[in-house]
Amino acid sequence: MDGHNLALDIAKKELSTRNPLHLCRLSGALCTEEGGSTIIRLRFLNRTITIRWPDLLCYQDSHEEIPVKEQILILHYLNGSQGGDLTGELIAYQDMPSARFYLDAFNRRVKYPMIETFGDQPDQLPLLAKELFGADASSVGDISVVIEAFPKIPVTLVIWKGDEEFSSDGTILFDSSIKDILSADDISELTSRIVYRLIATAK
Repeated sequence: MDGHNLALDIAKKELSTRNPLHLCRLSGALCTEEGGSTIIRLRFLNRTITIRWPDLLCYQDSHEEIPVKEQILILHYLNGSQGGDLTGELIAYQDMPSARFYLDAFNRRVKYPMIETFGDQPDQLPLLAKELFGADASSVGDISVVIEAFPKIPVTLVIWKGDEEFSSDGTILFDSSIKDILSADDISELTSRIVYRLIATAK
């Protein structure tokens, strides 16, 4: 936890030197003035996150402070957003810079559990993803959904159904623009938060 708190402090320090209005324009967030304070509101995994400036405290819709790891992801997203459009090019985790060092851990932590849970019941995936994250259907694979993790970060979960010859399979895809916003480690953390919530609901 000390390491996470340090990472959070570093992210806050980096962001505190920037213009909040400019950050919102780049990231797709909303910047408002309320009671003499600057407030940033950002959609994150189908929730509205309120970020108070300049102390950069993050709250959910319920006004409760959110977990440290999620705060780090949110601040890294704000700091990394560059205002560009989505490229429309889908890439896998291993296509990202430095991801090869995390690939085995990513597969064990995220990809394989997703396949194990939804490979034999793929029709559950779009139903649960819609319920939890407001996901849209996608045309990739046999069953797939697109989840808007952040305004400029869609995450596509894909399942290929198995048959008598082949086991079910799956993958997780990202718009290639994510490489300029989040690190491979952040992407793994973000994706695990999506997949684990889906798995917990499926069980």
